[in-house]
Amino acid sequence: MRKYFAEFIGTFVLVFIGTGTVTIAKGGTLAIGLAFGLAVTLMAYAVGGVSGGNFNSAVSVAMMINRRLSVKDGLFYIVSQFLGATAASAVLGFFKNALDLPKSVGFGQTDFPKISAGAAFTFEALITFLFVFVILMVTSDKFGNATMAPVAIGLALGFLIIIALNLTGGSLNPARSFGPAIFAGGSALAHYWVYLLAPVVGAAVAAFVGRWMGSED
Repeated sequence: MRKYFAEFIGTFVLVFIGTGTVTIAKGGTLAIGLAFGLAVTLMAYAVGGVSGGNFNSAVSVAMMINRRLSVKDGLFYIVSQFLGATAASAVLGFFKNALDLPKSVGFGQTDFPKISAGAAFTFEALITFLFVFVILMVTSDKFGNATMAPVAIGLALGFLIIIALNLTGGSLNPARSFGPAIFAGGSALAHYWVYLLAPVVGAAVAAFVGRWMGSED
């Protein structure tokens, strides 16, 4: 259960800090990217030794494909991540109400009002592929560096989100988009299928490419 709680609290912190920077702190592009990236880095150092520090359902899919994670643990990780993201959005909603923020502020939800669903799907799959590929390589026994891996992963996530903000909002993570979408509703919820499927596709491709590059024993 400690592994599953580690995934719950890690995803909670990721979504709470990241979307809180969007909604409560009203941060700019750089602040938002760094908030998500550094949240992953902090929680990887804090509880990564317990669960491996996935905090992302797409990452868990890749880990299952490459047999770094059992199917049983992978499924429980995914459930824990979705619960963590939902709890984070619920807590964020409480503090939004305390500040009496208007509904237009939202929950830091991901959406793609400027591009088509096809373009959004392709972009989310691409950036998730890049992110998961980095994770697989920097955490591999052959090429990885356990001490610096959380930093590399956090920087990768932060910079990819900075690029993605004006296109799709930068999810790369089905759980991260689920919690905010449930509370925000509207087009964020209607378009959630993109943020569910595209990261899984990108992660699956990254798993096979990483294996080809030698990430696995």
